Amino acid sequence: MSSQKKYLVLVAGGNGSRMNNDLPKQFLSVRQKPILFYTINTFLTAFEDLMIILVLPKEYIFKGEEIIATYFDKKNIAIVEGGKTRFESVKNGLSYIKEESVIFVHDAVRCLLTKDLILRCHSQALEKGSAIPAIESKDSVRIVENGSNKAIDRSAVRLIQTPQVFLSKILLPAFTSPYKDFFTDEASVVEYAGNLIHLIEGEENNIKITYPMDLVLAEKILAI
Repeated sequence: MSSQKKYLVLVAGGNGSRMNNDLPKQFLSVRQKPILFYTINTFLTAFEDLMIILVLPKEYIFKGEEIIATYFDKKNIAIVEGGKTRFESVKNGLSYIKEESVIFVHDAVRCLLTKDLILRCHSQALEKGSAIPAIESKDSVRIVENGSNKAIDRSAVRLIQTPQVFLSKILLPAFTSPYKDFFTDEASVVEYAGNLIHLIEGEENNIKITYPMDLVLAEKILAI
């Protein structure tokens, strides 16, 4: 196992609009614990020495501090204020990293990832510079262009997940780029900076908690 420093930028800037709830998704409870607990706990199970940078909306920083104080007797979890876009939020988190390291960027509401996925992504990032989990599409896929649409080969399509993992020497320079509308994830930023993106097999259960039904699914999976 590499002794290189490891950082997690945990992006938790979402709100509860699609959940029909005033409380942001990362704070909603599943099996009597907040979603955020499960995400952090899985990462710390993988790497006890992981340095975590939790990115939160300003108005929910206190809530995040409460969760950390309740569940994690750790000094290696810092909280950073998020920005207006994911790009800005991740950039704010990255600003705290000053040393050569392996950097994970993960959606806080993807609380069902496994230790195995974290370890596999870490190993590939050390070898290739990046590891972006992706799964095949089970559905037919069509692309919409100029008012029309056409079918495309779904075997050529991959659905992208997090954690997206990079060597710091690749990720940190990439985030000096000015913001672009097509920066939907870290891979798109790194690719724009001229780097190759290396995919890795993701996990079907590594869903992003977005809708009420996702909470039901999370309850079932975490009960296993």
